[in-house]
Amino acid sequence: MMVFHKWAVLSLFLIFMLAPLIAALEADIVKLPAPQMTGGKPLLDCLKARQSSREFGPDKISPEVLSNLLWAAGGINRPDSGKRTAPSAVNWQDIDIYVATADGLFLYLPKDHALKKILGEDVRGAMGTQEFVKDVPLNLIYVSDYAKIPRGTDEDRRFYSGTHTGFISQNVYLFCASEGLATVVRGLIDREAMAKVMQLRPEQHITFAQSVGYPKK
Repeated sequence: MMVFHKWAVLSLFLIFMLAPLIAALEADIVKLPAPQMTGGKPLLDCLKARQSSREFGPDKISPEVLSNLLWAAGGINRPDSGKRTAPSAVNWQDIDIYVATADGLFLYLPKDHALKKILGEDVRGAMGTQEFVKDVPLNLIYVSDYAKIPRGTDEDRRFYSGTHTGFISQNVYLFCASEGLATVVRGLIDREAMAKVMQLRPEQHITFAQSVGYPKK
């Protein structure tokens, strides 16, 4: 009975100590609405309408539209295998999608279809050198984790990560064409400064950024 009592006390102690930590971790996860995986405009219509735009209106993107956009960008479309809407060599899935909004900086978690809060402050102004970047409702930042590309040189990793980013960004372009959103891929970014703001690890490398919003009226 004494041994059982000690284990009971220890269990209660651990629950008491870990509960705040678990609650804090859960508070940093923002569950997205279930994505809409059917519908939209026909593919050829989207290809015809696809374009880059650097002028955006102030309207926020709703959670439902953000959910659909992130799923289109790099969400899981085959749950049995965990494979995604955008291809990657050897299924490395090295590209992480970060989301910068007025509410903070988030990391998209495809397996959970959720956002993990990284920073609770508005860092959009640090996500590029063009003036519109600080005001556009949504900035996507594509980050390659070289640790997920286990072979080849850094030049090989740059090649693969750039190619993988191209697949994802085109998915975003086509989604925006279907949804009536404006978007542009951006290479004018200070990668070193952004990496510090985003608290990236040394093996994480920013490839490109992409701004998304409603067209300016």
